[in-house]
Amino acid sequence: MTTLEPKAGERVRDVHVTDEAISVDLFDGRTITVPLAWYPQLLHATPAQRANWRVAGAGYGIHWPDIDEDLSTQGLLQGAPAPRGAAKAA
Repeated sequence: MTTLEPKAGERVRDVHVTDEAISVDLFDGRTITVPLAWYPQLLHATPAQRANWRVAGAGYGIHWPDIDEDLSTQGLLQGAPAPRGAAKAA
């Protein structure tokens, strides 16, 4: 199995979270949009918690400190939803 190294343009520029989806704008001009249902912690978070995100991982990740959730641009580009059972018990 080969691991693809992230490219400079795949860094996070902006993040938008709605009740239905998460969209991540990349520096190379692409926007990745995936269903929010793929990420149960974000799905069950409040709008304020979803809005409180930070760029992480040298620009290749997103961190939500209020819910301790992390996503990478590589995982989003590969279409990788959170593993089943990844949501923390409330």
